[in-house]
Amino acid sequence: MPVPRILAASTGFTTDARGDWTPSPLVRAAIDLTPHPARARMAYLGTARGDRIQDAALVYGAFADTDVRVKVVTLLPQPNVSDLRETLLSQDVIYVGGGSVAGLLALWRLHGLDGILREAWESGIVLTGASAGSLCWHTGGPTDSFGPELRVITDGLGFLPFGNGVHYDSEPVRRPLLQSAVASGQLPLSFATDNGAALLYEGTELADVLADSDGPTGYRVERIDGVAVETRLAARVLA
Repeated sequence: MPVPRILAASTGFTTDARGDWTPSPLVRAAIDLTPHPARARMAYLGTARGDRIQDAALVYGAFADTDVRVKVVTLLPQPNVSDLRETLLSQDVIYVGGGSVAGLLALWRLHGLDGILREAWESGIVLTGASAGSLCWHTGGPTDSFGPELRVITDGLGFLPFGNGVHYDSEPVRRPLLQSAVASGQLPLSFATDNGAALLYEGTELADVLADSDGPTGYRVERIDGVAVETRLAARVLA
């Protein structure tokens, strides 16, 4: 039986001196989970940033000198493939870019991607992404989808029965908001990541915490006697 895997990160592609995207260690870690990493098939979903054509160019460029086969799948102004299910289920890894998780969820549900992505996950296709591409797999978490003042969403896809916090070390409002939501019961047991860290789930169990350098890590935030209790998790630094 295939093992359903999700690698949920706060950050994804890095940018070189020319402004081009390059696969970070966390992006490569997701590809390395596939059966044949050197020639993996990867779909990129840029829904959360409005399917920007420049992002498509950047992700194709990031893998131009490799044998990774990239397929950018867009929904706006209309799907760019005739069969979303067939296209996504033919991949080894599906990467979801950052942006508006609220907008992403609405469009995915409109086009039936919520069901397709669950099928992909259950079949062993690696699901991954950064920021909105991390929040979406969980029950919810703090987001700036609605404006500069963060709000908590609770209608994530829920493949993972946990809340999620991203950019935990870089945006000071996110940490207390996640803790408040867990303490009040608005969110269940939650896991969070610093920029440069990712959570690896196998099935619905947290299997590992990965980091692209020394320092970034993950956190467990749980409600105990009505109070949010945060536990720092040890991260495995990728070579």
